[in-house]
Amino acid sequence: MNQAIRIFLDSYVGAFRGRIKMGKVITALDCVLFIMAVIAGSVFLFNEVKASDNEIYVDQVGVTANIDLEQLGAGNIIGGLTAVAGSMTALDLDGTSMTLDINQIGNSNKFLGDMYADSYTGYFNFDGDTNTFTSKMDPTNAYGADNSNVNVNVTGSTNTFTLDLATTALASGTDLDWTVQGSSNTINADIDVDGATNYMNIDGDSNTVNYDGDGYAGGYFHLTHAGNSRAFTIDQASTTDNDWLKVTSSGNNGTVCVNQDDQGTAVGC
Repeated sequence: MNQAIRIFLDSYVGAFRGRIKMGKVITALDCVLFIMAVIAGSVFLFNEVKASDNEIYVDQVGVTANIDLEQLGAGNIIGGLTAVAGSMTALDLDGTSMTLDINQIGNSNKFLGDMYADSYTGYFNFDGDTNTFTSKMDPTNAYGADNSNVNVNVTGSTNTFTLDLATTALASGTDLDWTVQGSSNTINADIDVDGATNYMNIDGDSNTVNYDGDGYAGGYFHLTHAGNSRAFTIDQASTTDNDWLKVTSSGNNGTVCVNQDDQGTAVGC
């Protein structure tokens, strides 16, 4: 219901009240139309409230934090990285031995944030379509990201996930696990590996994976996939060290590009 209809309803209700005050005759039809206008206005107000997005703003500093956030419905935001909607930002978590549990159930939701922590455990669960996950882990080298354990579970299609984990050689001992079920999803993972492991299990058509792993102590990436029309671009460039890659894919069509360079120089397809 647009703004013009809302203005009309307000005007009609106002005119009806004016007729009562002036003592004019009120017909049965007038009463029916008045009741309909009130009901329509109530529905309009309910829909406006219902359609409003939910927003969570968190700014946390300290060790051993345990944070559990859940949002149900569409168009919600857990903020940081210039969040938008009502301008809210933050989701800035600083400290060590942190546990973060995120559940966003619905469509067109966004998780956006910066985290700075060693020994960080993250559980990210997204169920729905057209969701956005953008996370940077210690982009300014404040703490490092050693021994991080990050788990991302996705059920849905047309979602976009971007993970930037650590700066050069600061993801020592990191264990990253992805489980994605759905089609037309895009995963962009930039991991500065230092003996880190990255496992992806993807089931669905037209999914895209862009992986960039570099550092100084090597890394292991295992990608298991079932579906058609996939597009995988995998760059591994640990400086003067070994990288390991295992890809198991079942399906028709698509492209797979793999570049490995132990000199740590730029690579690309």
